[in-house]
Amino acid sequence: MITAFSALAQEAAKSASNTWVVTLGGTVEYGPSYEGSKHLSFSGMPSFDFHRLGETPEYSAPDDNIDYSLFDVGGIEAGPVVGLRGGRSAFDDSDLNGLHRVHWNFDAGAFAQYWPMENQLRLRAEMRQALWGGDGLLADLSLDWFQPVGDRWLLSAGPRMSLANSTYMRNNFGISESEAAKNGHLDAFDANGGLKSVGFTVAATYTISPAWSVQVYNKYNRLVSDAADSPITSQIGSPNQNIIGFTLNRTFDVRF
Repeated sequence: MITAFSALAQEAAKSASNTWVVTLGGTVEYGPSYEGSKHLSFSGMPSFDFHRLGETPEYSAPDDNIDYSLFDVGGIEAGPVVGLRGGRSAFDDSDLNGLHRVHWNFDAGAFAQYWPMENQLRLRAEMRQALWGGDGLLADLSLDWFQPVGDRWLLSAGPRMSLANSTYMRNNFGISESEAAKNGHLDAFDANGGLKSVGFTVAATYTISPAWSVQVYNKYNRLVSDAADSPITSQIGSPNQNIIGFTLNRTFDVRF
């Protein structure tokens, strides 16, 4: 026998399974014009997140790429992830004349994360391959502490580590003999894969209403190894890469 209460419960469950909570955001950042640059400029990018209605959304860091959890085994979540890579040309810095252009690119791969302390301490790893152009492979590791303050504030902070393969390093930090000859003041440099940078990210998120929130953050990365030794960084740039960002988010329901 189906009571009115159980019928309403079934209808609510069905509605929740067909409804997604979508968050769209717009971000403005102020930081290096390209990876390794000492020149600063503004840039903008969109952000996107979603989960089913009724699911508890997990905390995230401002440098998380877009992901979706497909598996949860022993508390370890894993699934696909996609991201966006910046570019570089002589338009950004005249000292780059004669060097190859680094194009904007999308990358995709997999992520895994584990919460040693639920909704407080998170360990996360992403591995992403460029979708075209042979721009190489990146692996990012992060550890974040999340701390709610009152009903509206969420603070987060944690260290970062980034590794890259030889293809990525040559594309972003390598200089061939012919490029060095065309440039005239930067020496040829063979960049190898390995540890690319270490850093730290802090963020503060304020919930204005159930629909609106804002976030400010600072991402600092120190280029190391060949990324720091490249003439692109050591002669005309800087190993210190600091980015300040501001994001405005709008959350709404989408029913299918």
